[in-house]
Amino acid sequence: MDVILLQDVETLGGKGKVVAVSDGYARNFLLPRKLAEQASAGRIEEVRRRQQDEETKKVRDIERAGDTAEMLSKTVLTVTAQAGEDGKLFGSVTAADISKEIFRARNVKIDKKKINLEEPIKEVGDYMVEIEVNTGVKATAKVIVAAAGQA
Repeated sequence: MDVILLQDVETLGGKGKVVAVSDGYARNFLLPRKLAEQASAGRIEEVRRRQQDEETKKVRDIERAGDTAEMLSKTVLTVTAQAGEDGKLFGSVTAADISKEIFRARNVKIDKKKINLEEPIKEVGDYMVEIEVNTGVKATAKVIVAAAGQA
C-alpha cells in the first residue's frame, strides 16, 4: 500500500514523502497514529505541487535575504547612549538596541537573536556587527556608538 507521510517517520522518511509499506503496517500503525494517509493519484499530485511551491518560496526568500544583506552591509547605524568622560557607557548597547535601530533606519525587522554580539557594547566607538538575515545569508553592518549629545 502506498501512503503519504504526514510527519517525519524515522524508518521511512520525511514529511510529504510517498512510500510503499505493507497493508498491516499502514492500517495498524501509520494511519491510526495520523503519521500517514493513504495515497491517491490526486493527493500525490497535490503534495508534489505543495512541495514545489515551498521550494520556490525558499528560493525567493533567499534572494530577498541576499538583497537585505547587501543593503545592511552598506548601512551605518548610529546608536546614542549616555556615557562618562572616559567613553564608558552608563549602560550597554545590546542586540535589541541594534535591532530597533535597523528597523528605524531601514524599516527591516531583524530578530535580536540573529544579531551576533559576543557581549553587549560598553564603550563609545565603531563596531562591525554580524547579522544573520536568513539561514546561511549574513551581513556585516557598521555600528557607531556615540555618547548622547555627540551624535
